[in-house]
Parts: sequence; C-alpha cells; structure tokens
Amino acid sequence: MQLETKKLTTSPSQPPLAPTVDPTFLNRLEATLTAAEEAVSVGVEIGDESTDRHENATTLAVSVVIPVYNERETIAEIVRRVQAVGIHQEIVIVDDFSMDGTRDVLLELAEQPDIRVLMHGYNRGKGAALRTAFAEVAGDVVMIQDADLEYDPQDYPKLLAPIERGETDVVYGSRFLENADQDPSRLHRLGNRLLTALSNRLTGQRLTDMETCYKVFRREVVQSISFQQNRFGFEPEITAKLSRMGKQIVEVPIKYDYRGYDEGKKIGLRDGLNALWCILRYSF
Repeated sequence: MQLETKKLTTSPSQPPLAPTVDPTFLNRLEATLTAAEEAVSVGVEIGDESTDRHENATTLAVSVVIPVYNERETIAEIVRRVQAVGIHQEIVIVDDFSMDGTRDVLLELAEQPDIRVLMHGYNRGKGAALRTAFAEVAGDVVMIQDADLEYDPQDYPKLLAPIERGETDVVYGSRFLENADQDPSRLHRLGNRLLTALSNRLTGQRLTDMETCYKVFRREVVQSISFQQNRFGFEPEITAKLSRMGKQIVEVPIKYDYRGYDEGKKIGLRDGLNALWCILRYSF
C-alpha cells in the first residue's frame, strides 16, 4: 500500500541547534536526578540476563516499523542491518515527506518482498509516521526502529525474548542500564533522565530510558491505543497510555551510537518541552 504524495514547494527545515546550559545548573540537576533514581532503582524491571545469549530465532512474526525523514545516507544501511538479523516478517517504512532524495532510495527498496513503503503527502512528524505504520502492520509483535544508525538491530533477539517468554506485552530497550555514558551529550542525558523520572513518578513505571527509540509491543496492544501526538511527544504519550492500561514495561540493555546535531539529529529543545507537557497531559 502506498499513500498519495503531493508536491509542495516548501524547503527542508534546518536541523535544530544544540542548546547550551550553565554547567553549574547541570551539576545540581544531575545530583538531584541521581538521588531520585536511587530511590526507585530497586524496582527497575530488567529482562533476564539469558536474553544476551538468545539466538537469532523466534516463533513470533515481527513487524519492524521505520519512520523516515531526510535519511538518504542511512536508510539503505539500516534496512540491510535489519535484514541481516533475520527475524522480521516485514519491514514497514513510512516516509514523512523527505526532500533529500530519500524517496528515490525507498522506491528501490520497495521492490524487495519483505519491505512495504508508505509515503506521506506532507511532513507530519515522527508520531504521525508511526500511527500510519501501526495501522498497516501484520506481525504478532511491532518493533520501532529509527533510520539513523544510532540503534543496533543486533539487539532484536533480547528485546523480543521477554515477550516470547510470556513475561510482558511491552519491552523498552534502555541505553542507560549498563552504560550511562553511551550518549556523550550531557545535556541530552540529563534531559532524558528528568523526563523519565517525572514519567515514572506519574505512571508508576520503573524506567531508566523513557525516550528510547526501541519500543516493542504485541500488535493488539499498540493497535488498541488512540494516539494524538505527531512529533516526538509520542514517547511520553505511549508510555503514559500503556501505564493506564495496566501494562508493566520491561527494560533490557541495548547498545547506542550517538549522532550529533551536525550529523542530522532532529530532536530539539522544543521537543523536550513538549514531552514535558505530554507527560502531564496523558498521565491522568
């Protein structure tokens, strides 16, 4: 299936600038967050260590969904990496009106039998792209994969293992369970920790990385949720709504290869403020 495309004359938006903050404030914030995290650390849900030894085999049909916006340089490589793991049933790619040549690459990829490409007629945001994908998936399990090579598909087996063992319906991959320094941006780490701590406080979850890309769900769970957020507010929205459904989220540690703003990172300060608002809005 392919959504209708409409030609627009708008030019691509400029990537957000990396914000700067007084380091003294960051020191105080980090100390406060560390104390808060230690207070709840006993309750953190972590996948069994045996997931690290889980072979690349699963009885689950897996739909990998990839939202894409201006990722011409990386989209073919991330698809190759997903296929190399060999546990997916389908790859559903939603292009959010890329204007850098990404669509030309996707038209070639769409010729492969395990790949479906859906195209938005205008730029709507990551959350909107995920909604489009969720409506089309056919697998038992849905896994979100970013297109920018920060997240490694080799982590798929351990992400799927808790669901396959019947322990949970939802798994998040945490960048911070084993190596908190995988993200070299101190401001980015602290912002994530702040949002995660507030989300935990309001939802009752025990997460270390609410903003992670790697979120895995049984298909019937994610398709039962009505989403509203079009941009990066999707992350706190889905976490809050899963919590209100009574779903306990299990975390497993994952690898992470940070990409900076000069390399095309798109999330900015405005998205962080919107995430804060979304946590408050959807947790009640």
